[in-house]
Amino acid sequence: MSASLQDLLLSAREPGFPARLTTLRTEMLQFARLAGADSAESRTVAKVLQEVAEQGDTTVARYTKEFDRVELTPAEFRVPAGDLVKAHGSLDRGLLASVRKAVANVRAYQEKISIAGRSEFSHGTGIRYTPIQRVGVCVPGAAAPLPSTVIMTVVPAQVAGVKEIAVISPPRFQGSIHPVILAVCHELGIDEVYRLGGVQAVGALAYGTPTIRKVDKIVGPGNKWVQAAKKSVAGDHVAIDSIAGPSEVLIVANDQAHPAWVAADMLSQAEHGADSSAIVLTDSQSSAQAILEQLARQLETLPRAADARQSLQRFSRVIVVADINDAIRLADEFASEHLEIQCGTESRAIAERITNAGAIFIGPHTPVAVGDYWAGPSHTLPTGSRARFSSALTCNDFLKSTSLIEYTAEQLAAAADDIIRLAEVEGLDAHARSVAIRRQR
Repeated sequence: MSASLQDLLLSAREPGFPARLTTLRTEMLQFARLAGADSAESRTVAKVLQEVAEQGDTTVARYTKEFDRVELTPAEFRVPAGDLVKAHGSLDRGLLASVRKAVANVRAYQEKISIAGRSEFSHGTGIRYTPIQRVGVCVPGAAAPLPSTVIMTVVPAQVAGVKEIAVISPPRFQGSIHPVILAVCHELGIDEVYRLGGVQAVGALAYGTPTIRKVDKIVGPGNKWVQAAKKSVAGDHVAIDSIAGPSEVLIVANDQAHPAWVAADMLSQAEHGADSSAIVLTDSQSSAQAILEQLARQLETLPRAADARQSLQRFSRVIVVADINDAIRLADEFASEHLEIQCGTESRAIAERITNAGAIFIGPHTPVAVGDYWAGPSHTLPTGSRARFSSALTCNDFLKSTSLIEYTAEQLAAAADDIIRLAEVEGLDAHARSVAIRRQR
């Protein structure tokens, strides 16, 4: 076996294990975090966003030329409807059939969990859920198209009842957007698509320009520049889903796991690039060794073996722990984007003991790819241990709630003395008077 892959092994039995594990986690978290507010990167993001806010389309066009090497006039930002129709018409029929099945699965799942349209009212109080009116969706424009991102962001918004959805994607395919992405947009009935990406596109969605109307929420993945821009505009100008960093998987495996399957799942994350991570926690030394052997064997036939090997060496490890309880504890500490439980008959019981994960994939027949493309839950998930406080994107993230309060005269009279006391102790006499005046006849 390659010595470099053997270096991926960490064991709780070895001296210095706690320190090595802490160092690994610290490096992963530091890399997953965005640059500080005083960094050169953050200053660049702030500069671009300010210029977009002040100058609109002119700045968007200028930075698209500078960053993406594509020269567009504002009139060319939006993809013509004819291009969407053409892309859809040229899509491979087998692929189109698969897209439609995936869309149906996602829609069915989102409808099952949706609270859209709910309105409850009783005893003077209630709540109403209504959809956000206008949403912007970021679709990365890497060398390979990512139509699954369109499905996993747009369909939940549609289930929620969002009326207007604008998609942005950088012009990385012959000066425009890959036709597969355009075809999926057309399949979903999305006709507002802009061949724009990066900080300037996020700024356009957040502030609005003469060509691109402001949205109420921005969702979707992207590189560190897109995520930094989302973070900068969040709260004051728009809502966002979350900050999405490099992709990651953590696999809890015991001696019932198939080493070849575990290795394949590690490589499925490694092929995302050098920034991704794949961590295995196992209580079996022999399983750990078998997984490393399978990694070496499968790497030999992987088309992008060099990139995958670099990714594995950076943040990926096979960690032998004392027992499965330690694996569960560490899984909660890592709070990974994707968490696989490959523990045979014990998988479901172990999954129920874990709290922090973006999505949990239970059992040997549930690789991350099932969630990425097919099962129904969105693959837009929190990364960088943010699963401690963030959740997978769902249709309910496109809703806002409004509290409802309607008291009768009798209810107000019954509560009046208490409300007045609370208002007076805060020195808000007018608040107290607004209640007291209603008791006068």
